[in-house]
Amino acid sequence: MTIKNKKKVEKRTVDITNIQTRANENEPVKISGYAAIFNSRTSIGGWFDEIISPGAFDKSISANNSDIRALVNHDWDKVLGRTKAKTLILREDNKGLYFEIEMPNTSYARDLAASMERGDIDQCSFGFWVDEGKERWDYSQEPALRTLEEVELYEVSVVSLPAYDDTEASLVRSKEIGKAVEQRMSIIQKINQTLEEKK
Repeated sequence: MTIKNKKKVEKRTVDITNIQTRANENEPVKISGYAAIFNSRTSIGGWFDEIISPGAFDKSISANNSDIRALVNHDWDKVLGRTKAKTLILREDNKGLYFEIEMPNTSYARDLAASMERGDIDQCSFGFWVDEGKERWDYSQEPALRTLEEVELYEVSVVSLPAYDDTEASLVRSKEIGKAVEQRMSIIQKINQTLEEKK
């Protein structure tokens, strides 16, 4: 018997706010910042807007079996930190999803830290799934508004630019959602017109 995972992978890229790199002699370099900001309305490919609710990441980051990774450019071969190893710390506060990574002593991590210190790299992307019933849609406005109430976070990446394939995959997913939003908005408009005509 084959069980298909109906969850669709989604990724969002944001500027890292309050980014810091710091290193004390004989200590590993640490980077920190906010990977997501709560209640900040964001356009998703022009198809719909999205808001992340406070508490949306809480369940996935507080789970005992949580094993979320920090990566470079979504590359699973370039792991920067891991919650299971306590080299990636994630927590929610009233602002958003805060992260702190204790960087490994690897060439790619040193290169990344140098690029971040120069200001060349300052974006973060996070990968997640949304379970059914953990999002809310408001079709009464244009564009429609999607509110993420709970997500299953599986990775956080520090990125220079979203990779072409990842961007394409995200856009395809956004277009799928966008078409469904357009259909629902059209139905709502027809219902409203019919109701107005009957008055």
